[in-house]
Amino acid sequence: MIEQVQLGKTELQVSKLSFGAAPLGGAYGDFTQKDADNAIRTALDFGITTFDTSPYYGKGRSEEVLGLALKGISRETFTVITKCGRYDHASFDFSPDRVRLSVDESLSRLKLDHIDLLLCHDIEFDDPETVIFETLPALRDVVKAGKVRALGVSGLPLGIFRTVLDETHLDAILSYSHACLNDDSLTDMMPYFNDKNVGVIAASPLSMGLLTHAGPPDWHPASAELRAAVSRAIYYCEERNLDLSDIAISWSYRLTGPASLMVGMKDPATVQANVKAAQREYDPDTLHKIRSFFDDVQRLSWPSGRWGDPDPARLS
Repeated sequence: MIEQVQLGKTELQVSKLSFGAAPLGGAYGDFTQKDADNAIRTALDFGITTFDTSPYYGKGRSEEVLGLALKGISRETFTVITKCGRYDHASFDFSPDRVRLSVDESLSRLKLDHIDLLLCHDIEFDDPETVIFETLPALRDVVKAGKVRALGVSGLPLGIFRTVLDETHLDAILSYSHACLNDDSLTDMMPYFNDKNVGVIAASPLSMGLLTHAGPPDWHPASAELRAAVSRAIYYCEERNLDLSDIAISWSYRLTGPASLMVGMKDPATVQANVKAAQREYDPDTLHKIRSFFDDVQRLSWPSGRWGDPDPARLS
């Protein structure tokens, strides 16, 4: 069974492996509601009790599908994370009125009376002062109203978290693609997050599909240098009947610091595969060899949004 842990200093319990519901928005292939229903029940059977979604995923479809899948399941047995502020690929609105409305829309789609953790989604795409001094105060009123239990932010550049947390308190942050075989820079910030009493969720151990045998999708922002390193690692794994994605999930799952590792899922097969990968331990020599393919590109990220430094090495 997947372990349950406390998220930072909140009263929330999250599963060490959590269900990323972005695929329930339809961006990663088609599926049926029955697939999603069975995926959620399979996840709960394994002890995966934390489900992450957003209005951005399928323009609300992910929330709707997840809400239907959770219908009839005791509310005390699961934790739901959703987001506000991002609604389409290039549609962002962190204004107080819009985020308040977004919460109500999400509650309606999810068919819930409260959201456990609400994250401002990809905040690097707006002015930091807006998020700090307008968005978050408005959402604290929503917390007082009982619609949300805890607040946080998400984004790619690690610098955004320090910018916000130096000015205001948050319950949690969600960081993606920085707790991976090719980029472990999130670990350097854990002492800072601990000092701030902030819970940490690490998402996308496959770095948005980069660490897969199929290779990154065409839209992936990884550099040619990083893609070449992945190709070498894939070749090494295929020669030895190893799965790079499974190794990546296993390695990220064991990183010290984050409360939960979030992986995308959409049907029982992907749930079972992710649980199996997380629970499998690889010998240190194998891990060291695979990590060595990324020595020259370790922590090489890419720009995202209007603010924040894409290079974690310069964030100390």
